[in-house]
Amino acid sequence: MSRLFMHHAALAAMAICGVCALPVCAQVAEVTVDDDGATITLDGAPFASYLLRSGHQPVIWPIVGPDGQAMTRQYPLGEKLATEKDDHPHHRSLWFNHGSVNGLDFWMEPDEEDDNQIKHREFRRTGSSDGAAEIVAVNDWLSNGKKICEDERTIKFGADKNGRWIDFTVVVTASEGELVFGDTKEGAFGMRVPGEIDVDAKRGGAIRNSNGKQNEEAWGAAAEWVDYHGVIDGKPAGIVIFDLPNSFRHPTRWHVRTYGLFAANPFGEHDFPPGGPHQGEVKLAKGEQLRLHYRVLFYAGERTPDELAATYREYAGK
Repeated sequence: MSRLFMHHAALAAMAICGVCALPVCAQVAEVTVDDDGATITLDGAPFASYLLRSGHQPVIWPIVGPDGQAMTRQYPLGEKLATEKDDHPHHRSLWFNHGSVNGLDFWMEPDEEDDNQIKHREFRRTGSSDGAAEIVAVNDWLSNGKKICEDERTIKFGADKNGRWIDFTVVVTASEGELVFGDTKEGAFGMRVPGEIDVDAKRGGAIRNSNGKQNEEAWGAAAEWVDYHGVIDGKPAGIVIFDLPNSFRHPTRWHVRTYGLFAANPFGEHDFPPGGPHQGEVKLAKGEQLRLHYRVLFYAGERTPDELAATYREYAGK
């Protein structure tokens, strides 16, 4: 059992118990690499782990918020909490994939071990600078041993006056030939929120987006950002995903559900309500790339829509 694997368990336990509460300002993020992936700390205390493999793909889990709460659902990576549902086992904390890539489903867990895998090839770079930690990971998308495409993920971790954040940029390359990202709601940059704040739990959790849509109305709608908030471990907290202006098809549509799924999807259209911007299928010729860029903010307390809009402008450079 590697040191990093044991650290994952400690990280999750500390998050669930609500410890490690630290001020968010002037914290220094550092990264440690091991056989299982990378662990990120803030001033030496746990923040997040990038796991090279969980199910059929890399994921980020656990994630510890500024007040010490676990900021994603623990199931199926850790022990299922009493507040959690055991549905959708392919919703593994925080991930990037898609449900139709050259007709292959990389969203669901495959039936066979060799089917539709996103496999870590290498860390191109890891390190820390200006108080933030960074990993650059390269992954091969494979089906029955045949490579379909590849991606490079530049993931930065840090904290500022707004809270703790993960900045996630992924560049997908059609390395093997024509690449088609199909029109389906099942994608793409996703996370599963804690069971306590999903709207259907009726514990005060709520969804809102940059255009004022709330809860069910936010599903399938385009927005610059979406906020999912409530009370976790007795303390108000929230998660915002910002779709940054340099991301493909900004502002994206959102596959955000009241049961706890929270995903940005620039490839879905026909499943979503009519009236949004054109998205749908994307074809890349061999060698072409597309770039997606999202920042996830984990905050303590409560935020108004105006405050979130100001944070978006700050992160977007507007």
